Order: sequence, then structure tokens, then C-alpha cells
Amino acid sequence: MSGPKVSVLTSIYNTDEGHLRECIESVLGQGFSDFEFIILNDSPDNVSLDKIVSSYDDARIRYVKNQTNMGISAARNKLLDLARGEYLAIFDHDDICLPTRLETQVAFLDANPAVGVVSGLMEVFSSRGTECVIAAPEYDTDIKIMLTRDCCVAHSAAMIRRSVLTDNAIRYEEYYTPAEDYRLWARLMACTHFYNIQQVLVRYRDHASRTSICRHQQMSRAHDAIALELQNTYPAYWREMRRSDNSNITVFRLRLFGCIPLLKIKNNRILLFECIPIFRIKWK
Repeated sequence: MSGPKVSVLTSIYNTDEGHLRECIESVLGQGFSDFEFIILNDSPDNVSLDKIVSSYDDARIRYVKNQTNMGISAARNKLLDLARGEYLAIFDHDDICLPTRLETQVAFLDANPAVGVVSGLMEVFSSRGTECVIAAPEYDTDIKIMLTRDCCVAHSAAMIRRSVLTDNAIRYEEYYTPAEDYRLWARLMACTHFYNIQQVLVRYRDHASRTSICRHQQMSRAHDAIALELQNTYPAYWREMRRSDNSNITVFRLRLFGCIPLLKIKNNRILLFECIPIFRIKWK
């Protein structure tokens, strides 16, 4: 019996109960249905999460509970080992999938066999409402250029060909936690092509207990180590990244009352409200 087309992989750890319900329901509400949803509980003493997951009567859910806490990278690797799908959809426990996420990414990977990682845009929201959409480069070369400085592939919105990981013996690395996602993309740069679909696929919840906030210093150190290694490994990409930085400098910004965007000069263009091009200028 063949496995499902997609394995949705989610690790939970003392997750807010309301956030977890929104996460689960956004996956079960997908228009694409040929998936398994593996939920790994890495907080063994939290029985309330057991009750939440068991309240969903859906055969696609596979619930696994660790006997002891493993940590995020080890938990992610356990999810990789449990997965049976051709494609792996990474999804964090406090985010929300848009209903077309899986079908959009499956259709893209089916049509583009050279691409091993496809992600998309994420819409940041919080208790205050929608805040912004995180932009990301679209094509492989542009993504790899930017990866030498920033993690520009949204992990919680990513879908990966499982064969790319297994064929190249690539897994999450504990040493780089909590930037294990950035390290994964760094390892995959030499193995496959990337693509970022230019539409929102996931809503990213901004709250005070996110790992990126709670472990900011550790993440920053790991990020810098990964970026430095990529700059040494891919000097041509890094040169292009620096050249792009130099040509995308904001030289003037005017805000009303110090906070309302009005005018900005960037890339020899005057932008109204910092985003609407008015006209191009030439410097003598």
C-alpha cells in the first residue's frame, strides 16, 4: 500500500491550546486531502494537549508523544523518520495554513521536478491584527544569493521533496538550534533548486513566547555562523549580495510627525508613502 502524497509535520511543545486548535483545523480544512498529519508532542507532561488532539476524529492525524523532551531539532528529525509522504510540508504549531496551501505546493512540485524545496509568503499577525506580509525572492538564484545573508525561505510554509533529504543524508542539526531551518537550507543549496511562490500560504503568529524571541541571542549566533560559512562557500553569491545591498540604499526618507510615511528616495526613484513610485531622478 503506497503512502500519502504529503506528510504534514508539526512538533508541539506546551502549545497554547487555542493556537493548537487553529493550527490543526487549518490543516484539516485543506482543499487537498491526500495527506497524513503527524503531530509530535515533545512536552510529555502536558496531558491537556493529548485531549485536544484526540478530540479530532480524523484518520489522517497520527499522534505521537515523546516519553522525554527531545528538543526541537531531534523532534523534527523524528518527524522525518515517521513520514511516509513523497512531499514533506513543514508546519509550526502556532501558525495557520491558508486552505489552498497544500494543493498549490503539490501542483508546483509535480510540475517542477528539479525543485526540491518550495515555500511561499507568510502573513504576520498578532492579537493586534494583520501586521505585514514577509517578502521573499522568487527564483532559485535570487534565493541562494540572499541565503548568504538571511534565511529567506519560510520554514513553516515550506514543502520539501523527501527524496532530496534521504538521497543526500541531510537532516536537522542540533548544533545550530534554534536556527536549524537556516542550516537545513544551507546544506540543501548544493543539492537542489528552491522556489518561493509569491502568494501568502501561511499566517505567522507573532507573540512573545515564539522561539525567535525567547532564544534571540542563541539564534543570532547560529544565524551568523551559518551566514559566514555560506559566504566562504559561495563567494560569487556573496559578492552579488553585497552588490545588491549597495544598489538598494535608501538615501532619503520623510515622515510626517516622525511616524507617518510620506516620501522616500531609493534606487533613484521617489516613492510616495514609501511604496508608490512617482518618478525617477538622476544624480549629477
